[in-house]
Amino acid sequence: MDWSQMLQIFLFSLLCLTGSSKAVGELCKDYGREFERVFSVPGDAAMLTSTLLAPNVFNYDTVPYNISWYNPRTGRKLTSETGKTLVQGKTLWMFNIEMDDAGDYVCVVRTPFQCYKQATLLIVNQINPEECGRPQNEVEQVLTNTASAFLSCPLSDQIRKVDNYSIQWYKGCERIVEDDPLWDRFTYVSDGQKLLVAQVSPEDHGFYTCTMTFDLEGLSGRISETFVGMVKMEYCLVPKVVEPANKIIKADLGSSFSKMCRVFVLSVGGQCADLIWIARDDIIPENVSERVFQESQSEWREEEMKGVWIERQLNFLAVEEEDFYIDYMCQVWSDRGYYSASFTLHPADPNYLLPIGVLLTSLVLVFTVGVVIYRRFKIDMVLSFRRMFPFLYTNTESDGKLYDAYVAYPHLSGSVASGEVEMFALHTLPQVLEGRCGYRLFILGRDSQPGEAIVDAVEESMWASRRLLLVYTGSTFCSGGQSDSSSSSDVLEAWKSFERQMAMHRALLEDSLKVVLVELEEITPTQLAFFPESVRHLRERQGAVCWWKSRRTRGLRCGRWGEEEVKEKRGELASPSFSSLSLSSSSHFWKELRYYMPVRGKRTKCPEKNSLLNI
Repeated sequence: MDWSQMLQIFLFSLLCLTGSSKAVGELCKDYGREFERVFSVPGDAAMLTSTLLAPNVFNYDTVPYNISWYNPRTGRKLTSETGKTLVQGKTLWMFNIEMDDAGDYVCVVRTPFQCYKQATLLIVNQINPEECGRPQNEVEQVLTNTASAFLSCPLSDQIRKVDNYSIQWYKGCERIVEDDPLWDRFTYVSDGQKLLVAQVSPEDHGFYTCTMTFDLEGLSGRISETFVGMVKMEYCLVPKVVEPANKIIKADLGSSFSKMCRVFVLSVGGQCADLIWIARDDIIPENVSERVFQESQSEWREEEMKGVWIERQLNFLAVEEEDFYIDYMCQVWSDRGYYSASFTLHPADPNYLLPIGVLLTSLVLVFTVGVVIYRRFKIDMVLSFRRMFPFLYTNTESDGKLYDAYVAYPHLSGSVASGEVEMFALHTLPQVLEGRCGYRLFILGRDSQPGEAIVDAVEESMWASRRLLLVYTGSTFCSGGQSDSSSSSDVLEAWKSFERQMAMHRALLEDSLKVVLVELEEITPTQLAFFPESVRHLRERQGAVCWWKSRRTRGLRCGRWGEEEVKEKRGELASPSFSSLSLSSSSHFWKELRYYMPVRGKRTKCPEKNSLLNI
């Protein structure tokens, strides 16, 4: 402890010993009279409090001090020994007040180097028997009509000082009793510090007195305060913020966005609340030229709900990155208090619907185009693939078959059509398929052994072939009118009865031989009626390679229309002779025929369209 501190303690001790002998007229810094007056009535207690212990007077946290109270009329120091007064530092309690107790009471605060004094005025008034309240009190508390409201006891400062207490409320001269049915709308709350008035009506207007009976350091007293309970006919209840709802709202970057602050207030008349939008602790401007601005406040009354709607809209002309993850708060000010609600702006989730839709549309488009291209160029694509990647195919030479195809055609004579059919079967087919493409064909009469039975030759050759090329015209299956020669008729019957039956049996029942129908001329519905049922079925199921149709449709497969889809008049039109078509115009026919021929792992290059010009 240094010498300065020891000196302060010595001087303060000396001050305490001599302070009682000093008069209130000593030279102290005078702060005059306390602004707040203390009102009381005879028989009550009063609490006087000095405001000298304040930072603007001296630093009472570090500087030692002593407090004394004086009655300037007698010059006597007040103590707790008389039983009428109680000194608690800066607070002076007076009990059982009389009319003569009215006047100033001086509080003196002494430090080692300075003293300060201040007077507090006590006013004592007689009670007006007609009013029963405490006079000289202009405090008001508002009760809202039709609502429930609280009245607060004005003795909160005194309540904090006493040891124990009880509170009694009065309206005018009548005591408010909780259990009394006359006061069923009144409830004591918080040990009587508040009085709840339910369903306020105009008759609740009047004087209310809060009387506290208390004990303090062995002394008992009573203190009261009176105020006016004013029923307000024009009222506003607590505002209810409908939106925003303290939630996260998502918006697209760059898009415009707006959010409404909507508040409802149960009220009768008057302006009830003010709304304002705030972000980042700053008020959002109302200037419409700003990118983010708030509109003017608007309100309208809804009579059915007995209230008023108050709105204020927040606008974003274009949402930017800096707007995200910010709390936008709508603050509401009213005489009922301060309320707020907010929302947080987040970026919207990625919209996968559009890219998914584009992707699916593209896939459908690609699939459709692919199907169209495949159907149009399927044969060319397959033949090109076979030619470029022959190593991907198994060599058919190891399957035990001797021939790639068995050629079956009508063996007729005595007509121009029969000569052209034989020319096609015996010369044209071998010239292209064998000479150019390397296939091996079996043609009855050309490849059968001399003296060999036809039945044996047909059966053995079909078993040794991988395909059956069934060449026919419109008159191939017609009975009669084909030739006047009995020998030709016998050959026809033999071809029809055995060669065709053998082929159809293996193709349809055993599924061991694939039949390729080669149609040399257009078939009319009348001619189709004479076709065997097995041929019609096969023609309907897989179609035919049409020699005659190459020029017209560039390779579309024929035979997929029924008799009901073809007008009978087509039979009246003369069909173009297949012999009139040149090989060069039928190049697609050869591609289609090769498409149905067996796939061989390695083979001689087959002529394309231009090479057929030399055939």
